[in-house]
This record gives sequence, C-alpha cells and structure tokens, in this order.
Amino acid sequence: MAYPHLLKDVASQAGTSLATVDRVLHQRGGVRQHTVRRVEQALQELERQKNQVGLVGRKFVLDVVMHTPSRFSHLVRAELERVMPTLHPAILRARYHLGEDLPVAQLVAMLDKIAKQGSHGVLLKAPDVPEVVRAVARLQQTGIPVVTLVTDLPLSARRAYVGMDNPAAGHTAAYLVAQWLGTPRIEAMGVLISTSSNRFQGEEARETGFRQAIRERYPYLSVHEVSEGLGLHDATVALVRQRLRQCPEIEAVYSIGGANAAILEAFAQLQRPCRVFIAHDLDADNLQLLRAGRLQAVLHHDLQHDMRQACMQVMAAHGAAPMLAAPLCSSVQVVTPYNAPEPPSYL
Repeated sequence: MAYPHLLKDVASQAGTSLATVDRVLHQRGGVRQHTVRRVEQALQELERQKNQVGLVGRKFVLDVVMHTPSRFSHLVRAELERVMPTLHPAILRARYHLGEDLPVAQLVAMLDKIAKQGSHGVLLKAPDVPEVVRAVARLQQTGIPVVTLVTDLPLSARRAYVGMDNPAAGHTAAYLVAQWLGTPRIEAMGVLISTSSNRFQGEEARETGFRQAIRERYPYLSVHEVSEGLGLHDATVALVRQRLRQCPEIEAVYSIGGANAAILEAFAQLQRPCRVFIAHDLDADNLQLLRAGRLQAVLHHDLQHDMRQACMQVMAAHGAAPMLAAPLCSSVQVVTPYNAPEPPSYL
C-alpha cells in the first residue's frame, strides 16, 4: 500500500522509530495501542499540514505541550495551523502533546522525551512549579528553545512568553464587574473568582490584578475563590456549589480557568442568580453562552498573533529569522453579545 508521506517524516512526527511506523502501517502487530494511536495521529497531522510541503526553505518541527482543557488546546492548535503555512519559505510542522489533567511527573517526562529525541522548539503551557522549570532548563541545555503560551514560567530558561497581558485582564474584569453590579447596597455583594489551578502563573497574575483593582477602587465588593477544578466540568460544579453554599452574598463571577457551563450549572442547582459573568477566551462553549446572554463579556486576545510570535521566536533562535526582542503582550479585547464574531469554521 502506498502512503502519501515518507516513513521518516511519520516517525519524526510521531516521535517513534522507523521500524515502529513500518509495523503499524503494515499491521504486523507487536506495537502497544497508544503507540499505534500516536502514529495514526501523526499521519493526520501531516495530512493537515501537507499544504506546506511544496515550500522552499528550512524545516522546523515544533512540539506543542499543553496542560489545558481540550476546548482551549483546540483553539491553539487551529490558530497555529493557520499561521504555519504563512511563514514561508520556512516549513513548519507541529507535534502535539496535550492533556486536560496531566500530573507534573508525566508532563516533565514528555519534556524530557522531547529533549532526548530532538526538536526545533517547544511551545509550552504548563504550571509554574520547580520540576517544570528544571525540565525547561534541560531543554535549553540541548539547544531547544522554549516559548511559554498564555501562562509564563518567569524564572525559567524559556526564551519568551507570548499571550495576554494578564494583570491588565484582571483589572479590566474588575472594572466590568463593578460597573454591571452598580452602586453599593446595604446588603453585601460578593464576586467569585474561579481558577483552574493556583499553579499557573498566568491565572495567578489575572487574579492578582483583579484583587488589586477591587481593593483599590471597589472595596465594597468581597472576593471569594475556587480553584483546582482544572477546567473540568464535574469537579468545577462541585467546587462552585460548595462555595456558593458558604457565601450567600456571591452574585457575580470572574472565571479565569474556564468550565463556565459548569459554574452556571452550580448556580442553577442552588437556584442562585448570577447577575454578572466575565469569562476568558472565545472557544465554542463561550461563544454559545455569550450569544445566549449567559455571559456578559468575554476577555479575548489575538491568539493567531501569539502563535506567529511564538513561531518567529523559535525560528530566530535558529538563525532563520531576525533576532527579536521579547514580544509585546497581547492587548485585552472585551467581547459582548453585540460584537461577538461569527464562530470560525474549526469550532
């Protein structure tokens, strides 16, 4: 049977040996099922990226490692694959290592495997913990540049951070919440901050900006927090429901970590009104909730711009693009039901 891609390209994309790819493609058996799926995924990735094959230029293989809910990794993947063909004459391909609930040890093992097998660059969304910082240092020592996405590892050896200005996002959310809640009342008014985990520096920076703005300008609002739901539905419902029972004054939400349908479900289960809901990212779930009027606003940034900046940083590290200063953070865009874009075709 003829295949549209060279075995060596499939092996490189899958991170396996030529012999393993040959066994999978010819169905000879003796290969673990998760390796078979990795080879099949590599074929699909190469097929999506085949419009780059005819370009003349250097080839770059990027590894995208993300600890994030699938609804967000889907956005990143789609925008990256829209950007890569535009960077000719270079040819870029991406390998994806994605997980919604990745233990730190497993994530570090992924990074160490990439360091061992080789890569032109790693685009990384990971918790800011010492084990990950040390793994980034090992990648840097092997000559593999790391660019952090959305959430930073500021004390690591990463080359650059690309993403939203997270403190500004927190300040913006505080302003919007306060404006929609209106003037102070005799009754207490509370806001719930929901984060996926306190180990992500980007989420922490958003929360810090929000709390600072509330403290300085809207001290009549009390702030309450739930965390460690990892953006997953059931875990988030349980956490939010527990906090709502403890804090009857909560009537607004600033959702930093996602799972917004779960947060709304928790309010509905307790028959509690949510007067103001500010969220992040224009994924399919949020677009639907926004258009239905269940979110008042979504804080968005130009993810396609971020992906271009990340690719350019990797290319510059290898001398294939001009040396770049640290990229500017993406500006915060406020999207309401009245200026929400049409969903892109990949949502």
